[in-house]
Amino acid sequence: MRCWRGSASARLGSAAALLCVAGCGDATPELSLVGTVERTEVELVAPVSETLIGVHAQRGDRVEAGQLLVELDRTYARVEATRAAAALAAARSALLVARQEHERARRLRVDRVLSQQDLDRARLAEDEARARLHEAEAQVAAAKKREADLSLMAPVAGVLDQLPFDAGERVPAGAVLAVLLSDALPWVRVWIPEESQVRVAPGTPAEIRIDGIERTLAGRVLDVSRDPEFTPHYALTERDRVHLVYETRVSILDAPSELRPGVPAQVHILVPPHVATARP
Repeated sequence: MRCWRGSASARLGSAAALLCVAGCGDATPELSLVGTVERTEVELVAPVSETLIGVHAQRGDRVEAGQLLVELDRTYARVEATRAAAALAAARSALLVARQEHERARRLRVDRVLSQQDLDRARLAEDEARARLHEAEAQVAAAKKREADLSLMAPVAGVLDQLPFDAGERVPAGAVLAVLLSDALPWVRVWIPEESQVRVAPGTPAEIRIDGIERTLAGRVLDVSRDPEFTPHYALTERDRVHLVYETRVSILDAPSELRPGVPAQVHILVPPHVATARP
């Protein structure tokens, strides 16, 4: 049986290049691959262009969900909230007046002093005042939300990995203010060759070796893509394009907390023997 090998340019062009199946035979219950460590990264972005007035954590700090990380200037947001509150107070007063006018018109209609058309107008005025009150309440809620969004909290527990801006800088809308590495299990992204795809299923155990870490880490296949890809992705010849691979994620079950994304890793997927020998 043949080994799967990409071209030299493919191996250099991809950090997750494939290694040959151990033993170069389908009967060997181990699939050796190389890839890169990845972690769930959570980005906190600026909702508006404002001045960064407070940074409450440092790079490398462990943070808990809900912990305040950075603050933007809330001066204009507070002005908008004050205006919205004033509009709400005015809408409540207008509704009170409209309700009183409607009740007065109803009594006068009973006494046949006002026409039915006048009563309908009074009822309509009360309905419009009530609608304006609901709109004003929504504006207040939106203003409070915009003000609260200027204090950015950690949505998950993890490690603060990046702080691109310093206090005093004006940041543009949509700029990343902080990047968290979630406490969720990291994984290694690898590509398995087409002839080995049927041998690997989610839950398959694996061993992971990373330079700088003496012990072997335990892993488990997290998922295998259903859609094949060509490698190298920029191949132009038919010979290269027949090399199909499937993107696969292997979770690291006992990863050290200091493990950072982007680190090369060697993955040995331990295929069960009865599956490994299933093909002739």
